[in-house]
Amino acid sequence: MASILPDLPPDISTPEITHGHILVIDDEPDIRESLEVLLSSEGYRVELAGNATEGLKRLESSTFDLVLLDLMMPDKSGMEVLEEIRVRDRETPIFLITAYGSVEVAVTALKRGANDYFSKPWDNEKLLIEIDRMISKRRLERENTELKRALRQRYSFPNIVGKSERMLKILDLVGQVAASRATILITGETGTGKELIANAIHAYSVRAEHPFVPVHSGSVPPDLLESALFGHVKGAFTGAVASRKGYFETANRGTIFFDEIGTISLETQTKLLRVIQEREFMPLGSTENIRVDVRIVAATNADLKKLVEEGRFREDLYYRLNVINLALPPLRERKEDIPALVDHFFTKYCRENDKLLDDSGRSRLTFEPDAMQILMDHAWPGNVRELENVVERAVVLASQSPVPVDVLPEHLLESKGLRIRRDESGRLPSDASLFEIVADYERRKIIEQLETSEWSQTAAAEALRIPLSTLNQKIKRLNIDVRKRSGA
Repeated sequence: MASILPDLPPDISTPEITHGHILVIDDEPDIRESLEVLLSSEGYRVELAGNATEGLKRLESSTFDLVLLDLMMPDKSGMEVLEEIRVRDRETPIFLITAYGSVEVAVTALKRGANDYFSKPWDNEKLLIEIDRMISKRRLERENTELKRALRQRYSFPNIVGKSERMLKILDLVGQVAASRATILITGETGTGKELIANAIHAYSVRAEHPFVPVHSGSVPPDLLESALFGHVKGAFTGAVASRKGYFETANRGTIFFDEIGTISLETQTKLLRVIQEREFMPLGSTENIRVDVRIVAATNADLKKLVEEGRFREDLYYRLNVINLALPPLRERKEDIPALVDHFFTKYCRENDKLLDDSGRSRLTFEPDAMQILMDHAWPGNVRELENVVERAVVLASQSPVPVDVLPEHLLESKGLRIRRDESGRLPSDASLFEIVADYERRKIIEQLETSEWSQTAAAEALRIPLSTLNQKIKRLNIDVRKRSGA
């Protein structure tokens, strides 16, 4: 066979700088060797595959800047390989090469996702020019995408509110892991915002333009979850009158989010493990596997390690899921975020109810200082979700700003009150927060006035120039034992 190489000087050597990583999939050894010498001489790093199966395996284990794919191979045709690649990778450029050039074949190849088409023997100069152009174009596109994503990750998580140190660390970590393909496990108490974090990971990943499919595992009956995940064919079971896609097929090239992953059955866990390992599954009633490219993000408020020890969760699945762990702090451990969260939810629900908005479309509502203090003192067992419900209630009931204490739900007004930390000498500790300092001062002033008023709450309220109901709320919130002090 005539050489397709250009005339090269005898002392030519591969440059140290690599201009790109190229995979050549061709069953002819002479073609593979020729392309390797040609591309290496131009500074490309080249890997060779002698058939379709080997080429697909290399694509599974490595990332390439471009693929040169032969049309005719013994185990699979280039068109079949092209389609398989495009199921999971829409971005990597693919040039089809063949000895049987025709307009029809070229059109078909381009429709199925090829970026260009070359007939054997090809023009080396033209091939190199097109390879360089395509790799440079894709590299520029990736750099632009990564720059935009980095800016969004650093400065824009519109649905996640938090300026506390713990939340900023979580958001920084979200920005780092979003671009990867790693499986992620999000842990945290109910109401801490695990699904919001999962959404953010998807939104700032390369999968953002593809589906985000949430699966609320705990709310789907175990006998229906498998069908919901993997789909079924017509006649697979009684009532299966038509074939139906499952969540995994729907989420192809996107992200599937398992909320409360610890609730799924051991049988379904086994099938989920196979999808993670093999990237394929079989719908109920079918005899054919379906290949998918899906990123898995899971969340739980349970201790999965404990479930593993109890035999209720597969250990191998646990380690497959827990590649990267994001542990979300409860609201009681980031109370400095409460004012910002309140403002966020005020605006959200004022917009939904079309009331009390300023000219810029933001809420005009605020809480009275005492109402806000009650929010700061509460332990929030339901976390951010509980706070959101309280603010939504306030928006519905409020007629003006500021929102008074009596709009808050009874369980907040009847809470045991604020516990102010003290050291061994009975004073505030050196690391006391501003809220503890203010509450301690307020408590001392109220007790001082009650003593002056001989523990008459009515007289104390008049002297402090606040309503009696407000004083009563402060007494309860600050744990002032009026009955004991007054000798009742």
